[in-house]
Amino acid sequence: MLDANKARDEIQEILKKEEYQVYYRSKGLIETWWEKAREWISDQLEKLFPSIPSAGSASGIILIAIIVIVILLLAVTAFVLIRNTRRNRLLRSQKPLQSIKDRNWTTERHLKEAADLESRGDLKEATRHLFLAMLLFYHGKKWLEARIWKTNWDYYEELRKVDQQKADQFNELAHFFEIVTYGEHNVSPEEYQPFLTKINDAVGERGWNLYNEESV
Repeated sequence: MLDANKARDEIQEILKKEEYQVYYRSKGLIETWWEKAREWISDQLEKLFPSIPSAGSASGIILIAIIVIVILLLAVTAFVLIRNTRRNRLLRSQKPLQSIKDRNWTTERHLKEAADLESRGDLKEATRHLFLAMLLFYHGKKWLEARIWKTNWDYYEELRKVDQQKADQFNELAHFFEIVTYGEHNVSPEEYQPFLTKINDAVGERGWNLYNEESV
């Protein structure tokens, strides 16, 4: 009996410690928050649907659904932020103009080279030349200044000062260009065609005609 009393006293002493009190207080707060949230939802349901007798039980289900939706929204937001962070890191590190030749070629010559490479099935290199054609077209328009030492992030920042919409489009095309050019990604015809269309939209009808003439 004495041992049982001693054990009980020891348990009570342990439960009086701060970490256990904090646990029970936090547990009480969560339960209080849950009940208040359920009551609020139940009240709103009764106001909207006064004829429904089971508003109280339905409030718990709705609260769980709201929590699930919030978690999903947070997950999607985190995914978008991580993706954009990785994309911006790529933009800051890679230099699209790899040689003097890349810089000295005209937009038209890059477009013709891309068309020739596409006809030979080399979509990876065709993608690179299409992007460089757009870059040098923007240079010719004086929307940015093409230099071998510059990264796509530098070009994006220059374009932002001219036209935010063009900068956003450039950002999207630069991301595809970089995963194809610097990564292990093998571009498919289904991916290449939308990229080609967007590049030709960027350089205008003249660029589109030049490309089609060369690919005929």
